[in-house]
Amino acid sequence: MNLPAVLFPISHLYRFPFPTIFSAPDLASRFLVEIYRLHGITRSIVSDRDPLFISSFWKELFRVQGTSLRFSITYHPQTDGQTEVVSRRLETYMRCFTSDHPKQWFKYLHLVEFCHNSTFHSAIRMTPFEALYGRPPPRMTDYVTRRSNLLIIDQILQNRQAILSNLEHNLQISKQKMALHANKHRRDCTFQEGDLVLL
Repeated sequence: MNLPAVLFPISHLYRFPFPTIFSAPDLASRFLVEIYRLHGITRSIVSDRDPLFISSFWKELFRVQGTSLRFSITYHPQTDGQTEVVSRRLETYMRCFTSDHPKQWFKYLHLVEFCHNSTFHSAIRMTPFEALYGRPPPRMTDYVTRRSNLLIIDQILQNRQAILSNLEHNLQISKQKMALHANKHRRDCTFQEGDLVLL
């Protein structure tokens, strides 16, 4: 699933849906709405060499604002390797969220973002939420049916609870598949002192 997306800054992740065809000015306008309003202008942006990101409009817009544009190159994953890892993780989340309703992916984007930003990351030894705000993320409470007197609220929260339960189930299945694939060529061996091993 290839979602048009922009990632800013390193401690927090943003993805937002776009129509299939859009221009650099469209993206810049959305950038201001989604990113600038929360964090101001960024010092640097790492991106691939999509025609939008290497367009004169995009380069000039960020040049006059003092933002350094850094472009990754093929076979140089360290440039934006973290972005690639995050993208793979988010694709897994999206598949788990939308397995039953793949054409409804845009409805789950906010939950995917929250799940990612409230999950512990070994690289920074905390959640992205905590890195950004200096405190642990709030927990989503489980909803018990008919706790609300308003039927519409009850339905909305029941739906959210069902989605999160489905996500948890699908993530477990995904973890099991990954473990099975990773362990396919592993075998349990015990070595004694003095045994010869090939490293």
